[in-house]
Amino acid sequence: MNSQMDKYFEDIENNVNELYVIAGKSRAKGFDPDLAPEIPKAKNMAERVVGLISTVSPQIVNTPIPQRIQELEKQYGTLDWRVAFTIAEEIAKEKFCKFKDKKEAMEIGIRVGFAYITLGTVASPLEGFAGINIRKRADGKEYFALQYSGPIRSAGGTGASVSVLIADYIRKKFGYDKYDPNEKEVKRTSTELYDYHERITNLQYLPSVEEVEYMAQNIPVQIDGDPSEDIEVSNHKDLPRIETNRIRNGFCLVMGECLSQKAPKIWKQLSKWGKDFDMGEWDFIEEFLKIQKKAKSKGGDKKQETGITPNYTFIKDLVAGRPVLTHPLAVGGFRLRYGRARTTGYSASAIHPATTYITRKFIGLGTQLKLERPGKAASMTTCDTIDGPIVKLLDGSVVRVDTVAKAKEIVADVDQILFLGDILFNYGDFFNRAHPLVPAGYCEEIWVQELRQAGGKCENPLKVSAAEAISFSEQYNIPLHPRYTYYWKTFNTQEISSLIDSLDKGKESEGKLVIPLDETTKHVLEFAGVPHLVANKEFIVLGRSETTILKKIFCDKAKEVILDPINQEISALELINKFSPIKIMDKGGTFIGARMGRPEKAKMRKLAGSPHVLFPIGEEGGKLRSFQSALEKGKITSDFAAFKCSKCGKKTVFSICEDCGVKAERIHFCKICGELKKDECQHGPGRPYTNLEIDIKTLFGTLLKNMGLNVYPDLIKGVKGTSNKEHIAEHLSKGILRAMHEVNVNKDGTTRYDMTQLPITHFKPKEVGTDIEKLKSLGYLQDYKGKDLVDENQILELRPQDVILPACLDSPDEGADFVLERTAHFVDDMLQKLYGLDPYYKLDSKKDLVGHLVLALAPHTSAGIVGRIVGFSKTQGFFAHPMLHAATRRDCDGDEASVSLLLDCLINFSRRYLPSSRGSTQDAPLVLTYKLVPSEVDDMFFDIDRAFEYPLELYKAGEEYKQPWDIKIDQAINHLNTPEEYFGYGFTHDTDDINAGVRCSSYKTLPSMQEKLTEQMRLADQIRAVDASDVARLVIERHFLPDTKGNLRKFSQQQFRCVQCNEKYRRPPLIGKCIKCGGKILFTISEGSIVKYLEPAISLAEKYNLPSYLKQTLELTQRRVEGVFGKEKEKQVGLGKWF
Repeated sequence: MNSQMDKYFEDIENNVNELYVIAGKSRAKGFDPDLAPEIPKAKNMAERVVGLISTVSPQIVNTPIPQRIQELEKQYGTLDWRVAFTIAEEIAKEKFCKFKDKKEAMEIGIRVGFAYITLGTVASPLEGFAGINIRKRADGKEYFALQYSGPIRSAGGTGASVSVLIADYIRKKFGYDKYDPNEKEVKRTSTELYDYHERITNLQYLPSVEEVEYMAQNIPVQIDGDPSEDIEVSNHKDLPRIETNRIRNGFCLVMGECLSQKAPKIWKQLSKWGKDFDMGEWDFIEEFLKIQKKAKSKGGDKKQETGITPNYTFIKDLVAGRPVLTHPLAVGGFRLRYGRARTTGYSASAIHPATTYITRKFIGLGTQLKLERPGKAASMTTCDTIDGPIVKLLDGSVVRVDTVAKAKEIVADVDQILFLGDILFNYGDFFNRAHPLVPAGYCEEIWVQELRQAGGKCENPLKVSAAEAISFSEQYNIPLHPRYTYYWKTFNTQEISSLIDSLDKGKESEGKLVIPLDETTKHVLEFAGVPHLVANKEFIVLGRSETTILKKIFCDKAKEVILDPINQEISALELINKFSPIKIMDKGGTFIGARMGRPEKAKMRKLAGSPHVLFPIGEEGGKLRSFQSALEKGKITSDFAAFKCSKCGKKTVFSICEDCGVKAERIHFCKICGELKKDECQHGPGRPYTNLEIDIKTLFGTLLKNMGLNVYPDLIKGVKGTSNKEHIAEHLSKGILRAMHEVNVNKDGTTRYDMTQLPITHFKPKEVGTDIEKLKSLGYLQDYKGKDLVDENQILELRPQDVILPACLDSPDEGADFVLERTAHFVDDMLQKLYGLDPYYKLDSKKDLVGHLVLALAPHTSAGIVGRIVGFSKTQGFFAHPMLHAATRRDCDGDEASVSLLLDCLINFSRRYLPSSRGSTQDAPLVLTYKLVPSEVDDMFFDIDRAFEYPLELYKAGEEYKQPWDIKIDQAINHLNTPEEYFGYGFTHDTDDINAGVRCSSYKTLPSMQEKLTEQMRLADQIRAVDASDVARLVIERHFLPDTKGNLRKFSQQQFRCVQCNEKYRRPPLIGKCIKCGGKILFTISEGSIVKYLEPAISLAEKYNLPSYLKQTLELTQRRVEGVFGKEKEKQVGLGKWF
């Protein structure tokens, strides 16, 4: 396997190098902002760090910094903070290269150390850490003020905290003094933090005032930042050493979510080696942790020694149209099952595919669920080897739904969902979240191990008949098989007694038991999950299996045991075990609260206006920003970077003259001197752009002629104006070709496809639509058991950089296969018609994309990772190895990532297209990783378990609420830096097809909010584990009321806009029409957007009889709306208008 893995990485590297050569030849033609590809390659993390920081400090390229980082890693260990401290110090002392001044040297040192801690994948070291200001203490000595901005968020709390430590270490090494905060500055810290939390957005962690002020008093460097909000702080303004009165988001994030929240992690490291690195001034963290502990324990009741309590956090931020599926710990909701399917782990979870249909198609493959535990959220996949739902039909029958076919057949007849079925969580997720293990309901995994321990054997524990189940239990003295174990725990003695009476009255016919329909008995059978039919509304008919089991459990001595007074107060389960000849286990275990979060996503990314090219169209482009509008007007007026042809002397907006095909020289501009041949004059640096009026008709005709085109698309769209600081425009020819192939451009010049991230470690050829011969050519010669690949149903272990992209026909958006095929055709046309080179992809069909390379990138990160397409699923998920997701610094809890064809990125990406605003380098591939190194990905990956079976100890530990680390299960961390780090991953639960289940959530297909809400409430009424009136209350309180009040407030502060030219006005012009073009003036906030939720809210309150206070609040809101818009005439509507 190792030799195969070596060849795999070698093939990828060779392919990457081949694409760099093609991109290099294309770029050398001079049509792009740079003459070479602008995404540097990085083989490992050290190279990635240097590649990332080189965007602001080119002099660190081709220095021995990567080698030095690797030397330090051998000394201290990979990702050790001391590596970052040391490399930052050596760079700041200019050991590798020279800098403009000492301040720049220190800043670049800090940036490199910070980039190392964040794996060289996020833009925080470039954008989040804005630099150092040197300020004066009260005694005149100098100290550090660190500048932070909003993009620091992407570093994570720990990473950002370490950047502060690195900066303080540099401060000490360069002899600067400690920060000396005064009382007002300390008070400003707590005031600003609380203002930000209450008036801007919730902080994940809001420290107490005591915590904040103690931190602010003792921190050796000042935390500062740019003013990011329009709102000023409520108190402690006009402080000499704080340059703004406005709220600073970077400052608030670092003080709250970073230093305060991550203080335990900081102290865990510094307490070990802080003194060796002269970090003694951070010893105050030890005292800070005591204050934090005291603050956290205030007001809260003491936690129970064992057990868990309902957690309502996930349900608080409820959104209309996205249903609640289980209230916290509610019986009948999702039942916890321990295990890992081929498509779960790394925060993703699985339910039975039938559950996706029974829940009215709201949960699709990839839909995010907000959860009660173990984490906050998870993306959903499906697994058919766990329990599906149990439902009650309109005729009263109770059915266990085991297949998708059955679910589709009965979904219209469902009256109540008694049990939603299992939700599969892997051990690694409990371990990573440090959540105590909780009891799992009795399941086949426990039963089969108990059978094995007793000396028995069962070929397929999922298919055991009732008679076999009894035989196994009697022969080996083990509990009854889980399939025939029902949910007995919630009943009382009287209910069990009533059931026994009914069973005694029953008559047996052909192995089935017919009993009279009695309310209590029916209730017990329903809520125990016992399948049965109802005949003629007067009889209950139990099937053969259920009859066999119930007759065995409720034996002759049952009545006698029940009548014993000593047994009146015990639970039904204990009671049954007193008389049953076979041991009955608790089927329920723990039920997990859940509601729908984000729907799944797979679509091409489009900028506002869906442009085809980053070429400014100015006002002439009209509402659609189209070149057709500009062609009618004959000109475009906008800001452009200008060039002058060295042959014909013509001024152009392209670096190659469109008439002569010769390189044009860049022109700069001075307000006094005019055009400059150099980039500066005696008045200072020249401006790199100017406002030009270009003859678009002539230019357009020339470009078509140059490409040999006679016809062009009906609609080609540009951008209103370029947002990069030099106003460099993309070559218009690319826009013409993109429009021909119907692909859109992103802010960096590439075409992106966004998808929900889902993990997968094993796949079947039939699931990804790739034929066996093609897979063999990609290196898949054997299945995961080592057998030669001959059948499309064999299970193959996925290689770490192979990806399975979405091709979902059920989605309203196009699949990745369509979009990437068209992008490949565009790239081939561009190579031929613009660059004069041979085409590369030459695709005949979508299947030909398999084997080609893509660049994967997650939002807020700046390091792309190479992936190889191995197939297409029928879902909307981006299926990739958890290792690749970890390399993008994202998990699979509802996050999304994008892919682009690698050659498209290498040719078309330019940093110089990126907007000049802060945060623009986030979500741009500033560096490319072409080989995954498991020890250099996000450390959450290390917790993934690799076992093919969980031991019985895990289930026993769950009964005792032990911590996950008390049980040893093989995890990825045990194999880092060994030959097995890339392969050998196990799964405990197989599934027939990863594409089974709903592939597009009904949330995306239901056209109106009214229909979404109706379906949400219908589902709330159906699910036994959901309190529908609580859902109605939350929908009104959390969504409808705030929206209605907020929109009403905005209505009175709104702008007005012209329907033709989009000009905006603070007040309508007195003339009554647009001053600029004479167009009609419109509201930007309409009456409809304010009143849209009022009627449904009032209807909900009436139907579910919500508290009077809420009804009165709605009435007052209605009066306010009527006060603005007048009272509507009453019109008669049917009772079923809303609910």
